Amino acid sequence: MIRQVRSVPFIHRNPEPYPFMIPLEAYLKSVDVDYELIPKNHTLHTADAAEATGIDLERITKSLVCLSPEKKAYVAVIPGTHKLRPKEVARNFGLKKVRLCPFEDAHTYSGYPPGATPPLHHQKVEGVVIDEALTLWDTIYGGGGTNERLLKIKTQDLIRLTGYRVADISIPPEPQAS
Repeated sequence: MIRQVRSVPFIHRNPEPYPFMIPLEAYLKSVDVDYELIPKNHTLHTADAAEATGIDLERITKSLVCLSPEKKAYVAVIPGTHKLRPKEVARNFGLKKVRLCPFEDAHTYSGYPPGATPPLHHQKVEGVVIDEALTLWDTIYGGGGTNERLLKIKTQDLIRLTGYRVADISIPPEPQAS
């Protein structure tokens, strides 16, 4: 299968763009959780990361930056196989609506390059909501802060570290016809 990858004008040169932000690995060590940073080839999309690592796409998260009309950012963490339900994200934060942040602008809120956003420890984000489908797994994988690694973390640790906000915010894929 050939995937068409759209070009992204943003070029990320520094893996930790905000000098006052604690690097991801230092943050994880400071909160005393079990985690693993798994090296991989450079990827931008979850499907490509799954293919590169052999990890089930359903267990690799998409950390999607959403913006309120006032341009306040929120992160929705959903399985790589699912589609976001923005209305549910908005509802969970008491907002009327949110929209998906443009791919090339997400780094200004998350602090990470496109395709590398971890499910926690963001720069300019008001809150994080985790899709309840991810609670089916003891451990999940997400962006590792760079496009060359994934973060493996216990789901319950992620929920605790992001503020215990779990909700049904995604649409699962259509079942494949046999």
